[in-house]
Amino acid sequence: MKRLLGGLFGLALLPPAAIALLGLLYAVATPPSTLMLGRWLTGRDVDRRTTTLGEIAPSLPAAVIAAEDARFCLHSGVDWDALRLVMEDDEDGPSRGASTLAMQVAKNLFLWPSRSYIRKALEIPIALYLDLIWSKPRMIEIYLNIAEWGEGVFGAESAARRHFGKSARDLNPREAALLATSLPNPFLRDPAKPSRRQRALAATVLDRLRDTPLACIARGTPGNA
Repeated sequence: MKRLLGGLFGLALLPPAAIALLGLLYAVATPPSTLMLGRWLTGRDVDRRTTTLGEIAPSLPAAVIAAEDARFCLHSGVDWDALRLVMEDDEDGPSRGASTLAMQVAKNLFLWPSRSYIRKALEIPIALYLDLIWSKPRMIEIYLNIAEWGEGVFGAESAARRHFGKSARDLNPREAALLATSLPNPFLRDPAKPSRRQRALAATVLDRLRDTPLACIARGTPGNA
């Protein structure tokens, strides 16, 4: 019985230990997301060109933060106030609105995509850990390299080339805002052919930039103040 319990305890420690080790590895190596791995395993194409934060137009990380996680520079991986409000108002399970960028990275690297309180509960400690061991520039850099921007299109560089025919370093602020506002559903929101609503959302994101703290990524994105 002692051996059995010891074995079960050891198995229970394996996933957290693996996440802890992978988190340290990913501090220097850009990882694939679980969605990318799933596509590779099923023989589907993956279009992803890894790039550094300094090789991406400063307007894109700024627009993504303004659109997805305006308090990115102020919290430690979890925005507790926003999470509580969203969970209180959402009877069907926590929505994307409760997720910080760190929580989305945690989900995309280690968890599954469907909505549930179980997944959200697992996201939280992973996000706190990743925020502890990574810098803010590294967090947004990984996010921009694993975000899905269409069928089989992952990362800012591939998204910029697919939707605008240019490198991510050459995106203008309007294009960056259109990419940022497509992230909740890149299959319905086409940055290259935005609907009137998406254009309005992009304009709102550009307006928000004035009030969104971005100093924490300034060193990672040259010229972004």
